[in-house]
Amino acid sequence: MKQWIFLVGAIISEVVATLSLKAGMDNSIFYIVVLIGYVLAFVFLTKALKSGMALGVAYGIWGACGVAMTAFLSHLIFNEPLTSIMVLGIVVIIAGVLMIELGSQAATRKEKGNV
Repeated sequence: MKQWIFLVGAIISEVVATLSLKAGMDNSIFYIVVLIGYVLAFVFLTKALKSGMALGVAYGIWGACGVAMTAFLSHLIFNEPLTSIMVLGIVVIIAGVLMIELGSQAATRKEKGNV
């Protein structure tokens, strides 16, 4: 369970850092947030991996959630476009990551002889 908490920390840190890149164009103080956010993201991601999460699953979820959250939040915060085609693309990315997670769970069950 703690691996998921670490992964959520990695996702939130990365999204905050990425959004701060845009905010930093108007106020350079945000570059400190960028640096801290990305460092924390990799620290949390490393902790999730050390806690037993598979790399492909962790990276897929981290990337997909980061893309989705950044797109939606940049639309709300910076008034950037978010078209129906973009939303569909985000849904496809999330569906792909879900398939990776389900495949990983099936492989784990098979290894343990629970199939």
